[in-house]
Amino acid sequence: MAILEGCQGKPRTPTIHEKICPQCGNAIEIFSTDTEVACDNCGFVAYNDTLTCVQWCKYARKCVGDEMYEQMMEIAALQKRRAAEERQKKQEVAV
Repeated sequence: MAILEGCQGKPRTPTIHEKICPQCGNAIEIFSTDTEVACDNCGFVAYNDTLTCVQWCKYARKCVGDEMYEQMMEIAALQKRRAAEERQKKQEVAV
């Protein structure tokens, strides 16, 4: 999946990030244009949490395509819900 040639956002070249698999500790490489990647060692699915440009760029749908846009926005919404749940749990524990 390539980002549109005339992308209005930065960076124009996909970046790669490394995550540590929470199940086995293996390094997982994920590109900024990937929505998810399975761990090569155990198969755990890691999600891309650096979806920033797709969340704010008005050209995002055109840039990555409808299917990828919908997937990335779904993941972003899921991450928001999880973060809210984690904050709620921390607040309940602190009380």
